[in-house]
Amino acid sequence: MRLGVMIGAERGDMARKVSKLVSDIQWAESAGLDSAWMPQVPNDFDCLTMVALMAANTTRIELGTAVVPLQAQHPIALARQALSIHAMSGGRLALGVGPSHHWIVRDMLGLPYEKPAAYTRDYLQVLNTAIAGPGPVDVENDSFTVHNPTVLAADTPMPVLVSALGPVMLQIAGEHADGTSLWMADEKAIGEHIAPKINKAAAEAGKPAPRIVAGIPVTLCANSEIEAAKDRANRILAEAETSPNYQRLLDRGEARNVGDLCAAGDEESILKRFKQFADAGVTDLSVRLLPIGQTRDELIASKYRTREVIAELAKAVR
Repeated sequence: MRLGVMIGAERGDMARKVSKLVSDIQWAESAGLDSAWMPQVPNDFDCLTMVALMAANTTRIELGTAVVPLQAQHPIALARQALSIHAMSGGRLALGVGPSHHWIVRDMLGLPYEKPAAYTRDYLQVLNTAIAGPGPVDVENDSFTVHNPTVLAADTPMPVLVSALGPVMLQIAGEHADGTSLWMADEKAIGEHIAPKINKAAAEAGKPAPRIVAGIPVTLCANSEIEAAKDRANRILAEAETSPNYQRLLDRGEARNVGDLCAAGDEESILKRFKQFADAGVTDLSVRLLPIGQTRDELIASKYRTREVIAELAKAVR
C-alpha cells in the first residue's frame, strides 16, 4: 500500500495559504510520502491550481485531486486543464473526479443534480476520449454532443479516479476509470462492498486492477487521548456526514461517524489500523493530519509529532 497525505483547505489569508501549501508539499516529498491529495472545498482554493503550484515546488511526489466536481465545468475544459497540468508536473497528476453532492451542486451552484451516476458515465466518455488525444473528440450521448478537435495528449498515463460509493458508481468507476477516491469508508465497507464491486467491474471490462484511494484522519496521541481525538474529528470534519451518499456508505461499515474512521493512538496503533485498510484492499491511503491540543502551540507540536510518525510508517506499509 502507498501512503499519501491530504493537503489544502486550510484557514488563513490568501498569501499565507500559498506559502503553507508550498511548505506542506515540500515536507511531504522530503518525508518520502508517495502522494499528496488536494480536496476541492466549495469555498476554498481551486484544487487543480493547487496541484500546479505544488508541482512547481517538487520533483517526484504524485499529486492528486480529491475530487473535482464534474458539474462545475465541461469535460473538454477539464481535460484541457488536467492535461496541461499533467505535462507541467512531469506526468505526476492523478485526476480525481466525481458527481459531488446535492448540497454543493444543486443548493450552492444552482445546477441540476439529477441522475448523477448516468451523468458521470456520460462525462467520462467525453473526458476519456479527450485525454486519449490528439485527434477529434466526437462523442454524442444523453448529456453531451461534442465534436471538438484537440492537439493535447498525455505523454505518460494520467490516472482518472472517480469518487464511487454506491454499486452503480463502483461499476462505472471499474469500467471507465482507473480506480476510486474515497472518504467516509472504513475497512469493512471497503473490504466487503467497495473492493469486490470495483475489482469485478474492472476485470469484466478487461482493465487492470483499479486503485482504491481511501482518505482517513490520523492523530498521534496517548491512548488516554484517543476519545478526544475522535471528538475533534467529529467537530471539524462532521459536515461530511450530512450527505446521504456518505450515510449509506457508513451503513455498510462499522464506523458511525468520522471520529470512528480516525486512526488515533500511538505509533503501533496507527500502523495496525493502516494495515487493516491494506488488508481490506486499499492500494493508496491518504491521511488527513488531525492534531490535538488546547492551545495553538500544542496543536502545532501535535502536528509535527504526527508528521514524523507518518514519515516512518510510509516505509512500514509498502
